[in-house]
Formats: sequence, C-alpha cells, structure tokens
Amino acid sequence: MAKDGPEGKKDPPASMSMIEPRVREIYKAFYKQSYFTPSALDLKTKELIAIGCSLLAKCEGCLEGHIKKALEVGATKQEISDAIVIAIGIGAASAMDMADKAAIELDLHHFE
Repeated sequence: MAKDGPEGKKDPPASMSMIEPRVREIYKAFYKQSYFTPSALDLKTKELIAIGCSLLAKCEGCLEGHIKKALEVGATKQEISDAIVIAIGIGAASAMDMADKAAIELDLHHFE
C-alpha cells in the first residue's frame, strides 16, 4: 500500500509492486543477464541503446536511470545526445510510416 506523502498525497507504489514476486525475480535475472553479462556490446553502448529505447517506450524512469548509468560508465554528453537524436529520427519515421499506411488504406494522396 502506498504511504502518505506531503500534503496527504499518496506516494506512488514501488516499481513492480503489482507483479508476483516469482515473476519479478525472473525479470530481474533477465535484466542482469542482458546488461551485465559480457557480450559483443560494452556497457556504455548498451546504455546508449537503452536511452533510445526508453524514449520510444515513453518510460521516464527508464530514461532517467539509463542516462545516469550511461554517464557513470563513461558516455559523453555528445554520445547521449546522438542516442536521443537517433531515437527522435526513428520516432519520426514511425509516424510517417503509419501515415503512409493510412493514406494507402484510405486512398488519400494529398501531395503527390
């Protein structure tokens, strides 16, 4: 149960508080394996990818955590900016793709 914060407002519940503990542990194990087990990608690269994915997934907590971690593992502000710009480009391409599909479906071609 969320506890009372300032001015009687409820604090948000802890992350994953609605997830059964057994499943929560499976997720945590997967997360640790995907991030911290040596692989072809170094941790800094993984964090930069995670920044872009967090933006597209619209996960504010993820974004803040991955930016902090990226800085901790040596990412520069420019590298973080580049990851953000790439995510913006993918997001824009996604919107254009959806609009193109709608135009085809509705046979609308405004600017040929």
